[in-house]
Formats: sequence, structure tokens, C-alpha cells
Amino acid sequence: PRDFQKILDVVKGQDIEQVAQIMTLRSMQQAKYSIENVGHFGLASTCYTHFTSPIRRYPDLMVHRLLKADMHWKGGYSKRDVDEAFLAGAVEHSSIQEQVATEAERETTDLKKTQYMVPFVGEVFEGTIASITSFGMFVELENGIDGLVHISMMNDDYYFFDEEHFVLVGKRTG
Repeated sequence: PRDFQKILDVVKGQDIEQVAQIMTLRSMQQAKYSIENVGHFGLASTCYTHFTSPIRRYPDLMVHRLLKADMHWKGGYSKRDVDEAFLAGAVEHSSIQEQVATEAERETTDLKKTQYMVPFVGEVFEGTIASITSFGMFVELENGIDGLVHISMMNDDYYFFDEEHFVLVGKRTG
């Protein structure tokens, strides 16, 4: 994590800062709920828990309940006091539901972005290339709208993806 921060510090204020931030985030594994203390990669911490208001998410409520139980039981609680099978099932279910919610949010956001951009079909915009893949590039416009420019839409040349350098190279134009 500290190496990531050093890289981001080097590009701070440069044209590539936003792209570096996006690539750094995409290179990290998505967080998931666990009954094991796996620490926090981004904070470089070996011990970590996260919770917000217990009305927001069930895992937050579980953490609050465990902390409350630990404070009120004489001598704290031990592993035998905790139904680990229930907790394991609950955190697995919560991780799955969080992915479902994230996908629903992404689909809704995409729908609203599409509806917003319909009146502008055919217009030309300037944007920042956020990432390049073998099938095209993801571009972010100044108004915050982002999307894929599929390689099939780039008809001025035949492009191939250079995996080593993360670039699309034109067969004719180089």
C-alpha cells in the first residue's frame, strides 16, 4: 500500500494522475466481509474492523452486537460464546448481497447516464482515456459521464492491443 501511495504522490498534479488512481484501484482486490481478521490492505494494517451506523448494513449491526457483548459480559466473551457458523454464513451472504446491490446501482447509473446523453447523440466531446483493453477504451467526459468506445467504432485503422504497454496500436498508423 505504501508503494501505491508513493506512485500516486509522484503523479500528483500531472495529466496522468486520474488514470493512475483508477488503475491503482482496479488492481486491488475487492473487499469482502469475513469472520477472520485479515487486516486492511489499503491502510497497511494487520488489525481492522469497519462499521457505520448499525441501521445501514447487517454486518455493521453484527459488529455492534459483538462489541456490546464484549463490553457487558464479565471478562469479555470467548470464541465459544459466538456462533461462528452463523457469522460465517451471515458474512458470506452479506458479501454476495453487497455485490448484487453494487451491480444494481451500476445498472441504474448506466441507465440514467444513457438517458441524460440521448439528446447529445452525434455530438463530439473531449474526454480522458481512463483505461484501455483489448476491446476498446473507457473514456470519461468532462461532465462526469464515462463509457466504452468499442474498438469496432474506431474505423480509421485496424487496432490491436499491446498488453505489455497497455495501448491500442494501429496496424497502419502505428
